[in-house]
Amino acid sequence: MGAIKIGVAGPVGSGKTAIIEQLTKLLKDSYKVAIVTNDIYTKEDAQFLKAHLDIPGEQIVGVETGGCPHTAIRDDISMNQRACEELQAAFDPQIIFIESGGDNLSTTFSYELVDFYMYVIDVAQGGDIPRKKGAGLTYCDLLVVNKTDLAPFVDVDLDLMLKDVQVARKNRPFLFVSKKEPTSLLQIKEWIEALV
Repeated sequence: MGAIKIGVAGPVGSGKTAIIEQLTKLLKDSYKVAIVTNDIYTKEDAQFLKAHLDIPGEQIVGVETGGCPHTAIRDDISMNQRACEELQAAFDPQIIFIESGGDNLSTTFSYELVDFYMYVIDVAQGGDIPRKKGAGLTYCDLLVVNKTDLAPFVDVDLDLMLKDVQVARKNRPFLFVSKKEPTSLLQIKEWIEALV
């Protein structure tokens, strides 16, 4: 049986790479984890993760998309599929995270590439983001509202943002998290473990 593939999308700076880093640290003792990152012209996110994670560097692959990252996770997924297949053949991971490059609110993953995907937004981008909706935010399997600790510094009312997220998501799951509150990331870990 192959790995469960979990996509992670969201705007530039929303915290996708940091969330993958933290989740890998939480999961690596119980599961073999591999990671595919997408950047337009570099492998910056892959290099960051290799430097900060205690897993073999070969289990982290950077894909240079050469264009809009969302096309490589939704339209022509061949580069990412190939990376996943090579990781599966070489390491037999149980979980593969596929991080998209910085995306707009309409970004979605092809379910031919991933089994589930989360969309990450952050409080510093503005409390109105949930009201702007977009397919990525509305239809992802899990919405993650990140950097909640910044709310007081950027004049975001978290209670109002929560209500807006509930409206936008209807009955779909969402979580509010912060790297400053490590226990909040355990909620994402539990979501992943339920999928595995």
